[in-house]
Order: sequence, then structure tokens, then C-alpha cells
Amino acid sequence: MAEGTLALPQIEAARPVQGLVRLVPGVLLLAAIGYLGKFIEQSISTYSKANHLHLPNIEYVLWAILIGLAVSNTVGIPAVFQPGVATYEFWLKAGIVLLGSRFLLGDVLKLGGLSLSLVVLELAVAFTLMTLLGRWFKLRPKLTSLLAVGSSVCGVSAIIATKGAIEADDEDASYAIAAILAIGAISLFTFPLIGHWLHMSDRAFGMWAGLAVDNTAEATAAGALYSDAAAKIAVLAKTTRNAMIGFVVLGYAIYYASRGQAHAVGNKAAFLWQKFPKFVLGFLLISVLATAAVFNKGQLGSLANLSRWAFLLTFAGVGLRTNIRELKAQGLRPFAVGAIGEAAIALVTLGMVLVAAKAFNL
Repeated sequence: MAEGTLALPQIEAARPVQGLVRLVPGVLLLAAIGYLGKFIEQSISTYSKANHLHLPNIEYVLWAILIGLAVSNTVGIPAVFQPGVATYEFWLKAGIVLLGSRFLLGDVLKLGGLSLSLVVLELAVAFTLMTLLGRWFKLRPKLTSLLAVGSSVCGVSAIIATKGAIEADDEDASYAIAAILAIGAISLFTFPLIGHWLHMSDRAFGMWAGLAVDNTAEATAAGALYSDAAAKIAVLAKTTRNAMIGFVVLGYAIYYASRGQAHAVGNKAAFLWQKFPKFVLGFLLISVLATAAVFNKGQLGSLANLSRWAFLLTFAGVGLRTNIRELKAQGLRPFAVGAIGEAAIALVTLGMVLVAAKAFNL
């Protein structure tokens, strides 16, 4: 009996260790792809300088995503790597929290206030367009709602959060996620091209990417493809959108509950806290500490570097998680609604940002 009593804690203690060990292969794959992207960028830059050539400077972000796409859509991701690859969202949130060290609180309040105003407009536009398009294409109401939430707030995370709240079918969630992922992949490559074509400033482009690109990872990557400064603003604008998720999901939950198609929400405050993205608070905390000069110059530099390394793993994960064959298998109608709606949202938010850029010198 004594042996059994001793063995149980040992087994319980071993489980977290085993869980961490399972993550190692995938995390190493993320790091290898991310570093390979960085190596390719630096190698091309060194070669062009040594030979006095003017080769295009393709950021490591794009290389990491392309390498990940190539792996995912050729050999695939073996099961041993999948748990670690799935941690790319953790690295994304860690990178955003650490990025707070590069923002003084005054900047957060100033740009965050502007972001909030633009986000409210973006939410109204996205909900209206997606709802109308869903009806025109005769999609199921809950599938339309999931597409509207995904396009207006924060992509896949919002879809998953809303699915449970409105008791949507797994099939509807799968269709919506596939459409949002496909559009996100397209946005990642088209937004920087449009930004350069329009000669947008770093701050204006970052604001646009943060408002119009759905998933946080793709919004961050689109900003980083444009410039480091654009990436900072994209993260801030996207974080403002993310903070709205609890209110949006609560609204949909109440709507479907009133129609007898979902369970009623009990404690609304607890519901909001459950859905609120906690990494937003981490970002604000680090920003407050940086503003209060808690960190010295060397420590701020270290935090900024850690943020870049975290994003390096994130961008590799963006490519690895995108399987084109799986996206194609989901059908055309949800993708058509997503594509038309996202294009319209991108145009409207672009106009909003261009007006704001003149008014607030972005």
C-alpha cells in the first residue's frame, strides 16, 4: 500500500514532464524554419553587397512562411511534430506581451484610442457586410455569424470562442475557419504590395493591417513584411480588436439564446472575463513598466530581442499550419462569402486609415 501511495505522486509528477517533452520536436522545427528564413535573408543581403548587386530585400518573415508552406503542402507534418507546431499561438502571444516594452503608455493610449474608434467602425462594417452576403449566398445563419465574427474581431480564435457560445455545428466552424485561413494567407501577400503601391507610411500601413487582416499572426506578419515599425502598429491595432472579442461573443450568445438556439448566458461579467484575451493585459503591464523606467536600456533591448525570437517561431507556424488541400476541400460558397466580404472590408478600412492618416499625421 505504501508503494502505491509513493508511486502515484511520481506518476502525476511525470505527466507534465512528458507533456513538455512531446512539444520539443515541433518547437525545434519552428525554430529551425524561422532561423533558416533569417539565414536566407542575411545570405542574400551579404551576397548582393559583396557583388554590388541590387537584389530585392525579402524579409525573413516571408522566407519562414514560404518554407513552412512548402513543408506543410509537400511532405506534411509528421505526428511527432504536431504538438510543438501547435504552440505557435503561444509564441505569438508571448511576442505581443514582450512587444509592450517598445511602447510607452502614452503611445498606447494615443494610438489605442484611435484604433478603438476605427475598430468600432470596422466591426459595424464587417458585421453588416458578412450578414448580407451570407443571406445572399444562402448560408446557414450560424455559419454566417461565425464568418462575421472571424472577419471582424480576431479570426480563428473568435470563431472557436463563438462556436461554443452559440452552439454551432462542427461543420459550420470548419467551413468558417477554412475560409478565414485562406483569406488570411492571401492578405498576407497582397497587403504589403498594396501598401507599397500607395506609398503608405509605416504607421498607416500598420494600422490598416491591424484593422483588416483577421488572424493576429497574419496581421503581425503582414506588418513585419512592410517594416519593423509597421509591425508594432499592426500588433497594437490588432490587440485593440482582440480586446473586443468578449463583448462580440456575448452579443451573439444572447441573440441565439433569445431565439431558443443556444443556452442562456448566466453571469455576464464572468462570461466576458472568460473570453477576454489575457495576453492583452500582459502587453499593457509591460508597457506600464517600461513607461515607469523599471527596465534599463539593456533590458529593454533584451525584451525586444526576445519578442523578435518569439515572432520568428510564430511566422514559421503560420506557414506550417496552412494546408492548401484541406482548404480547397471545404467548398466554395463560404470561401466566396469570405473573399468578397474581406475585399470589401479591406477597401473600407483602407479608406478609413487614409483619412485618419491625414487627420492625425500617421
